[in-house]
Amino acid sequence: MSVINPIPGGSIPRLAPLAGVPSGQQQVQKNDFSSAMKNMVSSADRAQQQSASAISDLLAGRTDDILPVVNAVAKADLSFKLLLGVRNKVIEAYKQTMNMQV
Repeated sequence: MSVINPIPGGSIPRLAPLAGVPSGQQQVQKNDFSSAMKNMVSSADRAQQQSASAISDLLAGRTDDILPVVNAVAKADLSFKLLLGVRNKVIEAYKQTMNMQV
């Protein structure tokens, strides 16, 4: 078995403080679950709208290149599948929480 060599310098790197903010008063932005879900839903909706717009432009003849259309449709499909996966996990966690014995 080989021995793992230590990191040269022997010290752990530290993160630099935020520029323009005194070191004792740095505030961490609080992201709660509801705002994360709202951002995810709006992002998936925006991708769906861009996909629909790209498809209608292709069908109307406003564009001849199919690659951006395929890209927009794939992005919308992936974002929607991700949103459904997160929703299913949240519902499953809620059901498990409701079935807990107190």
